[in-house]
Amino acid sequence: MNTLYLRRRMTNWIALGLSVFATLIGLGFLAWILWETLRQGISALDLKLFTKITAYGADGGLANAMVGSLIINFIGIAIATPIGVLAGTWLAEYANRTKLGETIRFLNDILLSAPSIVMGLFVYTIVVLPSTALTNGNTTFSGFAGGVALALIALPVIVRTTDEMLRLVPSTLREAALSLGVPQWKLTLQILIRAARSGIITGVLLALARISGETAPLLFTAFGNNFMVFSPMSKMASLPQIIYQYANDPGDAMHALAWAGAFVVTMFVLLLSLASRLVLSRNKVSHD
Repeated sequence: MNTLYLRRRMTNWIALGLSVFATLIGLGFLAWILWETLRQGISALDLKLFTKITAYGADGGLANAMVGSLIINFIGIAIATPIGVLAGTWLAEYANRTKLGETIRFLNDILLSAPSIVMGLFVYTIVVLPSTALTNGNTTFSGFAGGVALALIALPVIVRTTDEMLRLVPSTLREAALSLGVPQWKLTLQILIRAARSGIITGVLLALARISGETAPLLFTAFGNNFMVFSPMSKMASLPQIIYQYANDPGDAMHALAWAGAFVVTMFVLLLSLASRLVLSRNKVSHD
């Protein structure tokens, strides 16, 4: 008996040690990435980075790219959130155990893992090219087209998260509401979605973090702009696109700006991830 107990304790300690080691490796890579982006871009991290537009040599900043990224990401999330929440709700509540529901979940998982450049080419084909034909051959890249491309990337994340969160709601809650004569639509909107609200918000934040660093779709849709633009129907700069542009420049000052932009994007994604964790932890505390 003592031998069995000792063997189980050793197995537990080995598994715990391997888990801690794997966690430290992940945290080490995160710290390395943050340190490297900060070290390479610290010379460009000043006020003009957030107040000046496209740089020419050592002078300039990323203000237009930051504004463009905020607008494009907002368009993408504004399109993807209502569609994703409605689709995920339908899957969880109306097509939970049907063949159609399982098929849609399978296709959604495929879309979830689709390369982002494919989304950019798709939106280029269905949005940019048709509008180009209507403007006598003038290529109509736009922030709106970039937002549509990012929405297609965020959509499967929101659908999957909403579906999973609603399926985690206890069935007794549904049975209690239905036994009191509550209609299905009212049960879904006022009880189930409210119960899964924190998980759904977390899914939206994770989808926003997912699209914040996308570059390839924006090269085919928003294209970029050297000036400050607020209209989503015009060409629009974005942080990932301008980081790619500056990284290919031979000048050291432009490289520093690219690294500073990468640090800003990384910190934004990190803050979104922490916010999603905070939302989930508050939800757990309130339920406890």
